[in-house]
Amino acid sequence: MLKRVVVTGLGVVTSLGCEVSEFWDQICAAKSGVSTIRRFDCSNFKVKFGGEVQNFNLVEHMDLLEKEVRRLDRFVQFGMAAAQKAINDAGIDFTAGDPYTHGVLVGSGIGGLNEIEQQHSVLFDRGPTRVSPLMIPKLMVNAASGNISVRWKLKGPNSAVATACASATNAIGDAYRLIQHGQANVMVTGGSEAALTPMGLSGFARMQALSTRNEDPGSASRPFDQGRDGFVMAEGAGIAILEEYEHAKARGANIIAEVLGYGMSADGSHMTAPDPEGRGAARAMSGSLKDAGLNPDSIQYVNAHGTSTPLGDKAETYAIKSVYGDHAHKFAVSSTKSQMGHLLGASGGVEFVISALAIRDQVAPPTINLDNPDPACDLDYVPNEARDMPIQRVMTNSFGFGGHNACLILGKV
Repeated sequence: MLKRVVVTGLGVVTSLGCEVSEFWDQICAAKSGVSTIRRFDCSNFKVKFGGEVQNFNLVEHMDLLEKEVRRLDRFVQFGMAAAQKAINDAGIDFTAGDPYTHGVLVGSGIGGLNEIEQQHSVLFDRGPTRVSPLMIPKLMVNAASGNISVRWKLKGPNSAVATACASATNAIGDAYRLIQHGQANVMVTGGSEAALTPMGLSGFARMQALSTRNEDPGSASRPFDQGRDGFVMAEGAGIAILEEYEHAKARGANIIAEVLGYGMSADGSHMTAPDPEGRGAARAMSGSLKDAGLNPDSIQYVNAHGTSTPLGDKAETYAIKSVYGDHAHKFAVSSTKSQMGHLLGASGGVEFVISALAIRDQVAPPTINLDNPDPACDLDYVPNEARDMPIQRVMTNSFGFGGHNACLILGKV
């Protein structure tokens, strides 16, 4: 018999705040965390803005020395900070239990891009003997999972997922499966990304994937709006503590929500463009409903992938309508990327946190900057203001380059 899996802790690092309470207040107040980039000089870049985590120092978030922090790439630092916050929120003492039942599964789409850029410069400026011996363990996509495991001595299942912008959602879904099947009691899971670097920004800009609204960054991410012109790059992390239900009950944990279903699929059609009719996305959504044993009319809110790209938002709308039929016009859908930008491989982790909080507080967060809805995107996208409403179950969607599609369903306990 499959075990029940619940959410007992949440942690974030985002451009809207690094404490869950502050972050959620900003989300519900329809604020934007998108601004002109400060970490590096982007004056000669085509795109000059993003969802940047400003003034971040890991030693302010957990008990580490500066020399220890220097051994970690920025994406790992984000993941470590968010994990610390989620563990604190869960009130869990990992020293009190069996470490072989405690695991980690954290996704990242790109990994240590900052370290790659720095050491590439060292190689060409100073020669191969000056490249850091820490380069490889800093840049590995599994460095976040590995460092979290080492820090808290978690010796159960340990893995990392790299499925582009679906990474965190796949990671959480895979962690959910491990607990369901009795291979772990507790999983630290989610995603972390720090690709808002000169190479990352220029690379996505050269693909013509990004918005170019340099004059008004806060309005640049506008999912489902006629004026959308591309996504906004962002960085950060979203981590959750998943726990086997009876284990959580036995230790008196505060249960925030329950994970009910997980679905995944591939478009199998193009490396960067979505299936124009959203057929792959629809299969993942249908798969998560089937896994949860739910009918489409059981869902009250969908946290959309909603990246603010001309093709993607249409394809997701088509997918939602194909899965939900008439019910698609009876529930709320919103894209919180309108407020933060797109955290790439970490986006599903942060949006999982948002979905759990939507259930906890019975609030559907808004899609900001939705001023002139695209006629092809004709659902209820909760425009510009958060909405108090009954929410028993939420679906959260993540779709990535490579045609990766992943969906999770959360429910009220």
